[in-house]
Amino acid sequence: QVQLVESGGGLVQAGGSLRLSCAVSGRTVSTNIMGWFRQAPGKEREFVAAISRSDDSTSYADSVKGRFTISTDNAKNTMYLHMNSLKPEDTAVYYCAARWTVVTWIPTSSQLYEYWGQGTQVTVSS
Repeated sequence: QVQLVESGGGLVQAGGSLRLSCAVSGRTVSTNIMGWFRQAPGKEREFVAAISRSDDSTSYADSVKGRFTISTDNAKNTMYLHMNSLKPEDTAVYYCAARWTVVTWIPTSSQLYEYWGQGTQVTVSS
């Protein structure tokens, strides 16, 4: 009953910035955990970042820490991923994900997220 729609992907030059958005809609109550995953060609889907709606705590993959920032706009039911200092290795399809079932920690496994968007392509050129 929860729908997630990503937007904001595109082609950028190495060192540039991009902001991804994830719009949340549906008849259910708000999710407790929201995050971003990505999948590059020939690679498995990997965790990027996540945020807890209960206490605003965040978690980042080591590969993006210091460069990416996750945030939410509760009034607009939208989650964002601000990406700075982009590298060619950041090229991937980025997916928005959400979890409603209560947990006391931020999951980094894709199998622990219950709702998914269809993805948006991010390409970083050298």
